[in-house]
Amino acid sequence: MKPVSGQTPALVLLEKEGIAYTLHAHDYDPEASRKGLQAAESLGVSPERVFKTLMVWVDKEKPACAIIRSDHKLNLKAAAAAALGGKSASMMAPPDAERLTAYKTGGISPFGQKKRVPVLLDRHALEVDRIFVNAGRRGLQCEIEAEPTARHFSWTVAAVGE
Repeated sequence: MKPVSGQTPALVLLEKEGIAYTLHAHDYDPEASRKGLQAAESLGVSPERVFKTLMVWVDKEKPACAIIRSDHKLNLKAAAAAALGGKSASMMAPPDAERLTAYKTGGISPFGQKKRVPVLLDRHALEVDRIFVNAGRRGLQCEIEAEPTARHFSWTVAAVGE
């Protein structure tokens, strides 16, 4: 495992809010086609425990954040309905996601984003005790308890991954 140093806005927020987490650094492969699966492999954990953070536009104008298993795809229609009662959703272009969150793609965390947006957590997160989500930098994951964290931050838990 790689040494971990440096704070990110995500970690500052988790500390401020008193959310328990364990930090894990891993080798980040910018060429990997599925970054979440590559992170799971690098960490040596099951893909069912590593979640990816995806930014979407709901009804072409309202931003939202979806957290789903690394081995799943986002159900855009379900995400739109769960996030903002919308009819459709589309993936946010990387420059838009980076501008909105202040994180680089591949390092977007659901915590400490520049602009606060509705967050959806796929229901599969509740099937395991602890999940890994990005900690705000490429190659850095924080392991958290999904259910209490979702409750603390008022995330919507819904079936948005498939």
